[in-house]
Amino acid sequence: MIEQAEVERLKALMEWEGRRKGPPKGFPKLPDMPARRYTDPEYFALEQEHIFKKSWLFAGHLDEIPERGCYMRWHNAGDPLVIVHGMDGVVRAFYNTCRHRGAPVVTEDFGKSSRLMCGYHNWTYKTDGTLVGVPERQDFPDDFDMSCRSLIAVKCEMFGKVIFVNFDEGAMSLKEWLGPLAEEWEEFAFDRIKLAARHSFDLNCNWKVAMEANMEVYHVPFIHPNTVAPLVDPKRNLNTMYPNGHARMLAPPPATTDREHVRAIDSPPGWQSIESVGELGRSHTQSYTLFPNWVSPLSNFFVPPLVFWPTGLGTTRLELVTMALDWGDEPAPDLWTVPDDTKPNGRDMSPIILEDTQFGEAIQKSMQSAAFKSVPLSYQEARIYSFHQSCDKMIGLDNVPSELAIEQVIGDEWVWPNDPRTNLMKA
Repeated sequence: MIEQAEVERLKALMEWEGRRKGPPKGFPKLPDMPARRYTDPEYFALEQEHIFKKSWLFAGHLDEIPERGCYMRWHNAGDPLVIVHGMDGVVRAFYNTCRHRGAPVVTEDFGKSSRLMCGYHNWTYKTDGTLVGVPERQDFPDDFDMSCRSLIAVKCEMFGKVIFVNFDEGAMSLKEWLGPLAEEWEEFAFDRIKLAARHSFDLNCNWKVAMEANMEVYHVPFIHPNTVAPLVDPKRNLNTMYPNGHARMLAPPPATTDREHVRAIDSPPGWQSIESVGELGRSHTQSYTLFPNWVSPLSNFFVPPLVFWPTGLGTTRLELVTMALDWGDEPAPDLWTVPDDTKPNGRDMSPIILEDTQFGEAIQKSMQSAAFKSVPLSYQEARIYSFHQSCDKMIGLDNVPSELAIEQVIGDEWVWPNDPRTNLMKA
């Protein structure tokens, strides 16, 4: 929960943002970013090797494996995993690769069993990954040690009921990765929210192109004139950068609105409210970027992340997830999609998401032309520049080719808990 003094500071800063006539004094000039960061195969390979193999990644919700013995396949970051709700109650992740000859241990997207058994030769594992069964054991050497042939684990931790994985054995804990977000998100009841919907859609653009459409409000008056624009005042938008590449956008409703409470997602009567959510979550639009690929508005009704998975240099799989409190006999609404029997999964993207994704393919094609040389960003788009700085840091500054790298101009003095704007506002 954000303390009331901090709430008042943030509200005052939003009003200050609305009055400023230029970027804050001392805020660094953002150099143009190299255009090839969106089109270069070498940079894409570096992202895959370092960013998506070293970051904590959203994997799912406990509702997808609700009981002991339940498991699900997961392969959004390339390597195939199986995520298991163990018979001991612990949720774990393993490479979905048998230690015998590499066949998958499970072949169904979802299932339930007290043992995981490879269908190729029936090698059998407990839900904690321990190898316990090898057919024709007598044909292996006497010193064949089953204890060292358990399924290979991947780091797996939970924030409330939300499951995250990390391929890096030496990675910091999920709580350390979240940093101050872990405390700020306590009010949104991650330990009580249920999974209401989860659907995927393929986009023909680089994952950063798709994601960045949700990381600034500069475009809101032009792309969302009838959906988001009536609910968000981009002039009073306040961006905050956090450690580890995370960020927050916070904006009040337009001063002309006649509604008492508004947010980016409307709230009809009867919706189940998360009572622990404070003033900002009830009356403002706030959206968090969880590095590297999660963007989510958070309100007193929903935790609805948009998750962007690179499937190729110019292709992305967009996951649209809705999480909310238990609505009793009524299912919680699917916030991001609408019914459509013509689609493979029977759903289509909601108008807001269609507005954000409509130009992705055209942008990607345009970026591949000789005219696309560099990317100038405004102060209002600083979240995007900061995100790219974090990408290069995660890859390793020495690993990024100089012609693809960006300058690390946004220093720690602009990263939470520091904020020079507070003193500028007082002055």
